[in-house]
Amino acid sequence: MFDIGDEVEVLDEAISGRVIAVEGNQITLMTADGFPLKYSSNELVRSGQGIHVSNFAVAKVKQEKELPKKKTSISKKPKERNAPKMEVDLHINQLVKSAKGLSNFEILNLQLDAAKRQLEFAIKKRIQKVVFIHGVGEGVLKEELYYLFNKYDHLKWYDADYQKYGLGATEVYVFQKN
Repeated sequence: MFDIGDEVEVLDEAISGRVIAVEGNQITLMTADGFPLKYSSNELVRSGQGIHVSNFAVAKVKQEKELPKKKTSISKKPKERNAPKMEVDLHINQLVKSAKGLSNFEILNLQLDAAKRQLEFAIKKRIQKVVFIHGVGEGVLKEELYYLFNKYDHLKWYDADYQKYGLGATEVYVFQKN
């Protein structure tokens, strides 16, 4: 069936080569890379006769045609690009289950502690923009937040997006240190 010198290909693998030994049903072929491999004669097919497509040929074509895929970047709209990365709602009902029995001083301290914790987290995790939602009220919490922000050198703050938050939020920009 196969003779020494025949060009053959393996049926279920992308391997081809030249027959170098025939021992009954066992055929030894030498690959183009110089490796001798043994196969049963029913696993091989003679190549180079007529037009046919083999696994080896298909694999070669696929390899040649495979181009590295372009990385698709999801483009963000300008509004989304400028959207804050982190929001911190300092309303007391967001921080504790019940504000019942707490004095204004205790509420303010809870809010400032939460603000400081979240700000430290943002700095540590290199989050550049943080919006602190403090509400309008009498402006006490807002002033205390400004006092807190003044303790940091690498911060800039301003009123957050009016359309989204109204007057009750402050956006903080954290300058990243290298």
